[in-house]
Amino acid sequence: MNILETHNLIKHYGNDENLVKALDGVSLRVDRGEFVSVVGTSGSGKSTLLHILGGLDSATEGTVKVNGEDIFSLKKDELTIFRRRNIGFVFQSYNLVPILNVYENITLPIELDGNKIDKKYINKIIETLGLETKQSSLPNNLSGGQQQRVAIARALATKPAIILADEPTGNLDSKTSLDVLGLLKVTSKQFNQTIIMITHNEEIAQMADRIIRIEDGKIVGGEKR
Repeated sequence: MNILETHNLIKHYGNDENLVKALDGVSLRVDRGEFVSVVGTSGSGKSTLLHILGGLDSATEGTVKVNGEDIFSLKKDELTIFRRRNIGFVFQSYNLVPILNVYENITLPIELDGNKIDKKYINKIIETLGLETKQSSLPNNLSGGQQQRVAIARALATKPAIILADEPTGNLDSKTSLDVLGLLKVTSKQFNQTIIMITHNEEIAQMADRIIRIEDGKIVGGEKR
């Protein structure tokens, strides 16, 4: 079953001789539970694609459906709520709240939505990511790898339809990068979690179930038939 589907996504900036075609007709489908990496050179459009998939940016043309919902048909407030409930984000900068401890950072999206915390599920995530002894620690007392694991746990906490990861190992050394990506792959399988990851690192990309290649705003390989 497709959890994510886009049709003819176009994103243009500027006009006339200053026209930049960041995305130029991108159509793709991702199945529930699939771990997909999107690779491409700098300026290829991969980050623009991720931001549009997450509703952080709008498209010039085209549609994005997440869990069957056309996200661009939603009003601004509706999109904010939908995004919080259905899309998890993992960025290379971690984006943890410095005054909250690990457990509080992980459960923050649930608290913001006014929902009851599924403690059994949260504890399972924490255990899977090896954060049992760090739950009371503040972010500045953690290593980069540990902070990224917290960011992954936070993204998983709301049981989102998809997780979007933008260069999640960009600030980590090579060994820690592979460790974190190994955990990301484990969580994808264990929780049947759909993950779409942007990366320029071919070695890391190979850990995904499928690699989508994008150049000059177009998909040049890896799309579903």
